[in-house]
Amino acid sequence: MADENSLRERLIDVGVDLVLTEGSASVGLREIARRAGVSHGAPRRYFATHHALLSAVARRGFEDLAARFETAVDPGAPPRAQLEQLAKTYVGYALECRGMFELMFRHDLLDGAQQDDGGRQLRTSTLPLFERMVALVGRCGDDPGAVHRPGPPGGSAVPPTVTAAALWSGLHGIAQLWTWGSLQLALATPLPGDEERDRLVTAVLDAHLGPVTA
Repeated sequence: MADENSLRERLIDVGVDLVLTEGSASVGLREIARRAGVSHGAPRRYFATHHALLSAVARRGFEDLAARFETAVDPGAPPRAQLEQLAKTYVGYALECRGMFELMFRHDLLDGAQQDDGGRQLRTSTLPLFERMVALVGRCGDDPGAVHRPGPPGGSAVPPTVTAAALWSGLHGIAQLWTWGSLQLALATPLPGDEERDRLVTAVLDAHLGPVTA
């Protein structure tokens, strides 16, 4: 069993390398088998379909992103600062690992059925990210350095889940539009790329949570 698990993980390792170096379109069962040095039919023992293999590779992407969050986010910082650290890491990962990021959020994979090996849907891999954002948004009310947006006139405050969803959408939009070059064209700014992206991330946070006071 250990050898079987080792080969399965090796096949996924090869898939991850292909995605990061050549893009998600390069990931096929036969090509992975060739690079792993096994027969063309070997991957079928672990991945009944191409989508099952792609989902396993994409799950590695979510694991990598979560590990980067643990490194980048200071748990002792105020929640608003933690959100900014998380947000910049998210956008940075999207631009550094474009092929993997694209694969992680492919609709056909996220919307797929339960995995052939009985594992959970890929969609569930997005939940830890969202739940962490919701928790931090909820804690921002206790941050004395943040200016908070009131709820709509005559209405109740916006729930943290809604604010987190809007914030996530904004960050994802920055990543996609920057990748396509649309934001750089629209902004026409001389600021260096990293500095400009950070300014956009801060603007998204300010729009949904209010700015941070000195």
